[in-house]
Amino acid sequence: DKANYDATHKDYSESVDALMRAIAVLKKQAYDRPQASLAQVSVLKSFNLIPAEAKKAIDAFLQMSREPTGLDVSAPEAHGYEFQSHGVIEMLEKLHDKFVEERTNLEKEEMNS
Repeated sequence: DKANYDATHKDYSESVDALMRAIAVLKKQAYDRPQASLAQVSVLKSFNLIPAEAKKAIDAFLQMSREPTGLDVSAPEAHGYEFQSHGVIEMLEKLHDKFVEERTNLEKEEMNS
C-alpha cells in the first residue's frame, strides 16, 4: 500500500509544517497589541489530521481575538487585543510533537515492510 503510505505521510508532513508556522506566528505575537492577522492559525482548521477538539479551540481563540463590530463595540480598552494564546500555543506544540512521532512511526513501519 505505497499509495496509502504516501498519502498519510503527506498529511502528516503538511500538518507538521502548518503547525510549526502557526506556532511561530503566535510566539512572535506574544504581546498586547492592536488586532493582528492570524491567518496562519486559521489555516490549521483545514487539515484532516487536526482533531475536532483542537479545531474548536482554534475557533474559540480566533473569535476571542477578532475586532469588535457593530453592536459588539464597547468603550475603548488599553489594547485592542491582549495576548491570551499561551494555551493555544501549548496545544499546537503537543499536536506537533504527536504528529512528528506518528510520522516517524509510519516511516519505520514502511522501512520494515
